[in-house]
This record gives sequence, C-alpha cells and structure tokens, in this order.
Amino acid sequence: MIAIALKLIGAYLLGSINGSLVIGRALGVDIRREGSGNAGGTNALRTHGKWFALGVVIIDVLKAVVAVAWLPGLGSVAAPAAGVSWLQVGCGAAAVAGHCYPAFFGFRGGKGMATLLGVYAALSPVILLVAIATWVLVIGLFGYVGLATMAGAAAAPFYIVVAGTGAGSPLFVFALIMALFVIFTHRSNIARMRRGSESRMFRALLSRRQ
Repeated sequence: MIAIALKLIGAYLLGSINGSLVIGRALGVDIRREGSGNAGGTNALRTHGKWFALGVVIIDVLKAVVAVAWLPGLGSVAAPAAGVSWLQVGCGAAAVAGHCYPAFFGFRGGKGMATLLGVYAALSPVILLVAIATWVLVIGLFGYVGLATMAGAAAAPFYIVVAGTGAGSPLFVFALIMALFVIFTHRSNIARMRRGSESRMFRALLSRRQ
C-alpha cells in the first residue's frame, strides 16, 4: 500500500512539472500573467508562438507517458498484468491533477488535456487517435479550442463503450472521470461561449495566413 501511495505521489509530482511554466521560468516569463492567464498549450501558442507551445506540449505529454508507462512497474518483480491496471489509470489521473494544480507553481496550472493525451498515448494509442480526430473535427466545424478539447475528452469514454471494452473497466472509469474533469477545468470557456465572447483562435490564425 505504501508503494502504491508513493507511486501516485510520484505521478502527481511528475504532472506538476508544467511545461509552460518550466519553459517560461527559463525565459523569465509567467504566462499566467498573459493572455487568458492559463498555463496551458493554447495560451502558450497565443502569447509566445508555435515553438514555445511545441516545447510545452512535448513536456506535458512526455511526463504523462513516464508516469503511466514506467512508474507503476517501478520496483516490481512480478510480470505486469494484461490490460490496463487500476494503478496505471490512478497514476494517469494523478499526473493530470498535478498538471492542473502543480505543487511547484502555487497550484495554478493548465487545464489538463495535453497531459491526458500523454496518458492515452501510453495506455491506448487508438483512444489517443479518437480524441485527436474529434478535436480536429470540432475545431474545424466551430473554431473553439475549448469546445474541441472538451469534445475530444468526452469522445474517449464513448469510444470505449462502443468498442465493447466494458463500462466497469479501469480504462472506462478513468476516461469518464477525466472527461468530466476536463469539462470542469474548461468551465470558464463554457461561460464565455454562453456569453458569445469566446475567441475562435484558430480561425483567426488561419484567416491571417490567407
């Protein structure tokens, strides 16, 4: 039990290595004081451009992959069980929580989607592709990053049920909780969409290039 607790804490601390805040600190900036005030990839792109945002996404995805693919088996002499384990999804959830509420940065982080994609990259590349494809579709239809992100997260548990993996499986429970969590972290986006003040950022970027 102590070993499990330590691994969950380790996953949370890995998640707390927030890409935008780590890179921003190296450059002497804090993007929580810029743009939307969110320490995530979208605000990083909006405020500091594509290379800054790319570095942010790489860090936020890789830390989740390490937390889920490596940390659960650390120190174990037994062969890993087939399928996705509760410890893996627990470490994934802890990494996402660490990203959103990072211990190293005053518990003010991002909204969790890039880290969640890293978890899916380690647990199920198919679900990763479903989430990304849904994101691309929704962003193309409506232009809202927040809406596309919520739809991508919500597509994961829906796909798991349709694919017949099982509604009681660790992967489904994780995907459902994460979908609700991502919707919660995007509550400000929902409020702005209801007011009609949410920015269609990617449409603006595309129109600027034409």
